[in-house]
Amino acid sequence: MHELSIAVSLVELAQEEAEARGGQVTAVYLRVGVLSGVVRDALLFSYTVACQGTPLEGSRLEIEDVPVVVYCADCGEQRTLESIQLFRCPQCGAPTGDVRSGKELELVALEIEQ
Repeated sequence: MHELSIAVSLVELAQEEAEARGGQVTAVYLRVGVLSGVVRDALLFSYTVACQGTPLEGSRLEIEDVPVVVYCADCGEQRTLESIQLFRCPQCGAPTGDVRSGKELELVALEIEQ
């Protein structure tokens, strides 16, 4: 379960930033792509476990799911895939492997109370 190591890293990063700012983290905001390999529920559970006994205990993890967006050379447009089972342009049906987003695992913000 690599979600636990991700959660521990998030807690460590957030704790360092809170200490530098002299505040308390109340929320951690994360963007997770569908193709990142991260299981949302496992990460939420792991975050709760990783926070136990730390200054982040009681904080929340807010996850924004990022869909898979591909570039279709035939259409000349970026398109959001409806399913990751079929990497074809949802508009014209052309196969595409040019992934533009959906692999993200980004810490985007912290909510810190002073």
